[in-house]
Amino acid sequence: MTSALPEPLAEIVDDFAAVGESDRVTMLVEFSRDLPPLPEHLQTAAMEPVPECQSPLFLDVDAADREHVRLYFSAPEEAPTTRGFAAILAAGLDGRSADEILGVPDDFYSALRLDTVVSPLRLRGMSAMLARIKRRLSA
Repeated sequence: MTSALPEPLAEIVDDFAAVGESDRVTMLVEFSRDLPPLPEHLQTAAMEPVPECQSPLFLDVDAADREHVRLYFSAPEEAPTTRGFAAILAAGLDGRSADEILGVPDDFYSALRLDTVVSPLRLRGMSAMLARIKRRLSA
């Protein structure tokens, strides 16, 4: 599966797959702390909501340069799972080409092996984030 992923995302998936359940939760929380802040020109009100997430999450896709797509996420600090998922997508896909992002399998998150430590509803939120990013790139 990781061969179909952009290198930064493949490395993240490999890191998650290499550790036990409790360490996966710890890694997800650590990612949540690394979610980049929004640039000044973006405000949550101007971003697309992702209602499938259990916590409020907003995203923006800047594909003006399709070779270096920029991804922006906003999620409350009180929502470490949602923030962690957003941070994984930011770290793994931000700056990649539209074609690379569109080529990411829709179920790549299953390779993170979080299904035993995170509820299916939360995993659906991560899937929804990727689907919205892809939809914006396909428009």
